[in-house]
Amino acid sequence: MADTGRLAARRAGGPRTVSDAPVPDTVPAEPMPAEIARARTLARVLDHYLVDPLLGLILPGAGDLIGSLLGLYLVAIAVRRRMSPVIVARMLLNLALDAVFGAIPLIGDIADFAFKANVRNLALLVGRRTTGRATARDWLAVGGAAAAFAAVIGLVIYALVALVRAIA
Repeated sequence: MADTGRLAARRAGGPRTVSDAPVPDTVPAEPMPAEIARARTLARVLDHYLVDPLLGLILPGAGDLIGSLLGLYLVAIAVRRRMSPVIVARMLLNLALDAVFGAIPLIGDIADFAFKANVRNLALLVGRRTTGRATARDWLAVGGAAAAFAAVIGLVIYALVALVRAIA
């Protein structure tokens, strides 16, 4: 039975809360798996609380590398849940783009505030179901994304080494 006070407040234009949303009686609420809850927390901390862009701003190059490596946790969950290789490839590409944007001085840091790779990856992780068998084309996509991600990380490491050598 609905709370008449809340319904009256909603009709009057009052604030809506999550508990105001209709909940069907026939569908039991499923508990969120612990790994998804951890992934949601990680994405919120890195992207919504701006830890990832701030790491890149404070530690140019190294902070972007750290943020991308932390983002691999969501990819690991997708692999463990045997999600489609295409989804894993998209997640890796999101992380690679985040690292590329962040590696560009100043402009990349601004772009890093807007491009929230971990939130995008969380949406892929939660919103997609596993698909059937992977085709050879799917595996090629995964290999290409992994190579692109490794190349970006390697480039960031190379740039850091070159910067340290130039300073020293």
